[in-house]
Amino acid sequence: MSTPHNKAEQSEIAETVLLPGDPMRAKYIAEKFLTQTQICNDVRGMLGYTGLYRGKRVTVQGTGMGMPSASIYVNELLQFYGVKTLIRVGTCGSILPDIRLKDIIIATAASSDSGINRQRFGDISFAPAADFGLLCRASEFAEKKALRFRCAGVFSSDLFYDDRIKDRIKLLTAYGVAAIDMETCEIYTLAARYHASALSLLTVSDCVPSGERCTTEERQSAFKDMVELALSIL
Repeated sequence: MSTPHNKAEQSEIAETVLLPGDPMRAKYIAEKFLTQTQICNDVRGMLGYTGLYRGKRVTVQGTGMGMPSASIYVNELLQFYGVKTLIRVGTCGSILPDIRLKDIIIATAASSDSGINRQRFGDISFAPAADFGLLCRASEFAEKKALRFRCAGVFSSDLFYDDRIKDRIKLLTAYGVAAIDMETCEIYTLAARYHASALSLLTVSDCVPSGERCTTEERQSAFKDMVELALSIL
């Protein structure tokens, strides 16, 4: 079996999938953390790999940037491959001044400016949230390992370059939103739709208040703590 965006046979996709936005991060995770790894997808350069982590089968599939792109891959994984657990391993921009570069945000829920859920729900404001069990295990592991992390809500934006960002940040931080990404809201929504478990783990690659940011190379490969946290809760 294959889909328009995934050439893998059904047996080649594990029930648990890590979802980096960057396909090169998928390659890095597969090579550095998994054993007996095989590439299972490379359609349009969106790389996917399946291997073993401490004896458990895991797939790592890139999603691309933004909710429309992530929606394609997550829909196909859930509808056609029977995936049960989704863990986003991505990056974000922190908007609270006490969150530092490379801190980990464990996203409890995701607000959004996207039109996707407005198309789905009309005048209902659906509140997509993390799976409670995954959230608890992740926070407990992060606490045990003394990682720098924050459990908080995030804002999933359709825009990377936003002319209204200053006003939006002022409003979002007033309501305790910690960071901005571009995929979490759609992943949580689709997990709810297909009765799967989902968690979004985000390493801070940009600190909006200070202007600090990670290099391109760091965005691909320097987020070891986040990946180990994701794998620890499988």
